[in-house]
Amino acid sequence: MDWTSAQLRSLVELTRRGTITAVAEALGYTPGGVSQQIAALEKATGMHLLRRVGRRVELTDAGATLAVHAERILTTEAEAVEALERTRNEISGTLRVGLFATAAAEILPPALRRVRERHPGVTVRSRDMDVDEVYDAVAGGAVDLALGLDYPDVPIPRDPSLRVTELSRERFSLAVPAGAVPGRKKVSLADAGGLDWILPSAGSYYGRAVLTACRRAGFEPQVLHEVTDTAATLALVEAGVGVSVVTDLMLRLRPSCLDVLELRETMERHIVVVCRSFAEHRPTVAALIDVLARTARADQSPSGTAARPSKRPM
Repeated sequence: MDWTSAQLRSLVELTRRGTITAVAEALGYTPGGVSQQIAALEKATGMHLLRRVGRRVELTDAGATLAVHAERILTTEAEAVEALERTRNEISGTLRVGLFATAAAEILPPALRRVRERHPGVTVRSRDMDVDEVYDAVAGGAVDLALGLDYPDVPIPRDPSLRVTELSRERFSLAVPAGAVPGRKKVSLADAGGLDWILPSAGSYYGRAVLTACRRAGFEPQVLHEVTDTAATLALVEAGVGVSVVTDLMLRLRPSCLDVLELRETMERHIVVVCRSFAEHRPTVAALIDVLARTARADQSPSGTAARPSKRPM
């Protein structure tokens, strides 16, 4: 039948996400664009693949059947791309990479410089996305690989179809308004139990990880401002309206005049790269993962450590 990979991927993503809007966000289309892809697929098959139920849509029996086979078709297509890459004398091709805001600002730029130097035939196309969405984006084929985060306290569920490679580990510290905790360089989380907090939504992995650590320390944080953006969080701490936990990478996003206190507890996040299991040996994917790993190691070495943002001396 005369269908395209984009049409099949739209159908597969619909089985994962349930709404046209969510599929559009995952694939970088407009909702109208997704609807057009599905309509074209229905025309190609001569069958109704969706039915509308209230404000949502659901797959018909024909749609569900095709979705199963569509996943297999897309997997076979990806395997074919890998096989073709292996016939080339050099590593070349195009990769679609998903990444979250901090990675876009601090990790990807030096990695892309290394890619241009080592593998000039590789083209990288990146997409900024919610960090909690990168795993689904890779699993659904919206991107070839993605930079993500994992938290030991609230680990991301492992999909056997995905390969997760740890690039680096970051330890959290406590960011407080300048002068709010005079004379202290090291504190426990419990010491901040009576302060106002700035945290992401408790529905996010990050928010749940912080809540879990705070509860283990014996208190429920009073969240005054629910904020996802790291730069906005640092600005609010600097303005004196609350405290939050931060890592060195997060601090580099915005020069800020605030105090950073070491935590006695070990609270970490892991920066990871995610790809589909069958694609990990694809030459372009393996090359980019190697570059990302080298970049992460260089960034953590004393000679590769970037300058910390301005802070009030403690």
